[in-house]
Amino acid sequence: MKCFSSYFLLLLLLRFPVFGQNLDSLYKQADNFGRKYSSKFYYNPADVRAVEGKNLFTYITQTSKGTKFLLINIDDKTTNQAFDQEKTAVALSEKLNRKVEAYNLPFRRFTYSENLDSIFFQVDNAGYSLSLNSYELSERRGQSARRESYWGRSNRENSDRRVISPDKKFEAYISEGNLWIRNLETKKAEKLSFDGSPYEYYSSAIYWSPDSKKLVSCKFRPVETRKLLLISSSPKDRLQPTTEEFDYTKPGDALPVRSPVAFNIETKEVIRFTVPDVENQYYLGNIKWDKSSRYFTFDFNKRGHGQFVIYAGDVVSKSLRTIVNEESSTFIYYNALYQYWFKEADELLWISERDGWRHLYLYDVKTGKPKKQLTKGEWIVKKVVNVDEKARKLIFVGCGMDKNEDPYLEKYYSLNIDNGKITPLTPEKANHRVTFTTDYRFMFDVYSRVDLPPTVVVRSVDEGGKIVIKPENQPFISEVTAAGWRMPEVFSAKGRDGTTDIWGVIIRPSNFDPSVKYPVIEYIYAGPHDSHVPKNFAIVHTPSALAELGFITVMIDGMGTANRSKAFHDVCWKNLKDAGFPDRIAWIKSAAEKYPEMDISKVGIYGTSAGGQSAMGGLLFYPDFYKVGVSSCGCHDNRMDKIWWNEQWMGYPIGKEYEESSNVVNAHLLKGDLMLILGELDNNVDPSSTLQVVDQLIKHDKEFEFVMLPGERHTSGGKYGERKRRDFFVKHLLGKNTPEWNDSKK
Repeated sequence: MKCFSSYFLLLLLLRFPVFGQNLDSLYKQADNFGRKYSSKFYYNPADVRAVEGKNLFTYITQTSKGTKFLLINIDDKTTNQAFDQEKTAVALSEKLNRKVEAYNLPFRRFTYSENLDSIFFQVDNAGYSLSLNSYELSERRGQSARRESYWGRSNRENSDRRVISPDKKFEAYISEGNLWIRNLETKKAEKLSFDGSPYEYYSSAIYWSPDSKKLVSCKFRPVETRKLLLISSSPKDRLQPTTEEFDYTKPGDALPVRSPVAFNIETKEVIRFTVPDVENQYYLGNIKWDKSSRYFTFDFNKRGHGQFVIYAGDVVSKSLRTIVNEESSTFIYYNALYQYWFKEADELLWISERDGWRHLYLYDVKTGKPKKQLTKGEWIVKKVVNVDEKARKLIFVGCGMDKNEDPYLEKYYSLNIDNGKITPLTPEKANHRVTFTTDYRFMFDVYSRVDLPPTVVVRSVDEGGKIVIKPENQPFISEVTAAGWRMPEVFSAKGRDGTTDIWGVIIRPSNFDPSVKYPVIEYIYAGPHDSHVPKNFAIVHTPSALAELGFITVMIDGMGTANRSKAFHDVCWKNLKDAGFPDRIAWIKSAAEKYPEMDISKVGIYGTSAGGQSAMGGLLFYPDFYKVGVSSCGCHDNRMDKIWWNEQWMGYPIGKEYEESSNVVNAHLLKGDLMLILGELDNNVDPSSTLQVVDQLIKHDKEFEFVMLPGERHTSGGKYGERKRRDFFVKHLLGKNTPEWNDSKK
């Protein structure tokens, strides 16, 4: 009997190698995943840069020797070192008074001087100049530390800035709420407006006409801005807690009102323009004068994002006319809009989804009518890269033009504006990462897919994308695969409608055994502002290391995300709780039909921010499928989060849809196992959003785990949070006891 039990245990261990392998070693395997494999990936370009005004590209790459800085000369088709790294290391060692390795230099970015005889770079926040003739190193003064940026900082437009006229004769400024100009020769100041006050004043954003005879400022009505108050419980420099305060406007809050006013400084005439729905604005700005100085243009984004208008204010006729009027019954994704004003013609390039796909239109600025649609079809123009007015050509990134391939792959095209001819510049079935020379005649193209290692080429734009250089040292992964790394798989399946292709990636552990059943974990980010599944080749993806513990991990772009059709995107409208879940579930089920090693009776999910909202939402709204979830810094109720992101997708005014998508309101629905991770000082998503979830879960007597990270801002959890996440999935999906972390030997 004892013999039989031992034999049975041996069979079990062979059948489930993840359980036979020491769990501690699996954790170490996950910890070392990036270092183990990435260190063997050679000649992949990084930080590619064009040298200003030259047919030259620089980039850095990892080699068996270390990091090399390389220079491609297009004219003579050569690839050489960008500078002598040995001599540079010697110079830096002397200057910094420490040993500097030639192929591990303490900087990654540099720029050449105009005549290429020096390079400039930064080390430890200090700037340096290095002569490439003598390799003498000198410190450059005037380098300053970067200011920490914050998305929500309110601009009250009441600064004391002074704006000089194009002819350099006047300066304009705001004093006590009114607009003034001062003659720089006579020093005489003159008041142009009289109706400003500290409570409704003229904006310090002032725009002179090209002829210096007119200017525009907006009458600005400020509002009280909501504040986010955070408590730092464990500051590094003192014992007692401290507080921090940030501007933080939330959905439904009042917004400032701007009304454009023009001033003729010769006649002293004040011209006010009546903008329709001006009180119901989300944004009014981007003011530009026409070269004739007869009119200025500005953008008007109506609150709720269902209308976006470009107006022209004519200072001669004193009238307002519409150049572009973009309307939608759902939303206009204003951050994806594009406008290019021709300098030598009364024309405007504009991107619109009015026919159901994101395409380019050419507008007549004088009539406000589209002259023609420049691109058309069931594919999208993702972005315009460059416009050559003289040649009447432009370069754009398109997705989905070539059928029977991943529609998210980015490819580059040139377009003849007059005859509509589109020329593919990067035809390979891959995602293309391109850097152009500053004159846009040549392109450094690194093309790859998640399942295709990169190829590096230099192409001629003038010759329709013809490859003119293919460097000898191409990226290769033979040493990576020899070490045991497994290539992720790109997988597509039909979505909820049975028709639309949904695309994603499957990642298996390096010790994968197809005879074993593996729980499945989805890393989710379903923010409608983009698509999120990676398309470039990489050794490490976000859930790669997690798979090493004995999981199959997946990433999917479901409906409601961007870069497909307008209808595909509109699924998110007033419906963020959807998060593409019906498509994701259909995709995972299709993958499991093809790959029975995927155990979809044990599905986990995790994500951060909007992904944190979705990760918890999976357990609330689809508990029969998702059983275990880890949510980090989640935006759990869209009324609690930042205005610009949430009103864009959930609409304005605030409706019942906000409650329907709320994890706080729906916390009572929780089934399965949930962990919440929160950065105490998160100034991106209000931490109270997670704490309100905690409050409701407690009120409904729900079981869950909560990890608060003192001193952390918007985070997936860092090293400690990652360990807690791994433990949670190991415990609840593998049914294993996790390592004893408090053991002093660990």
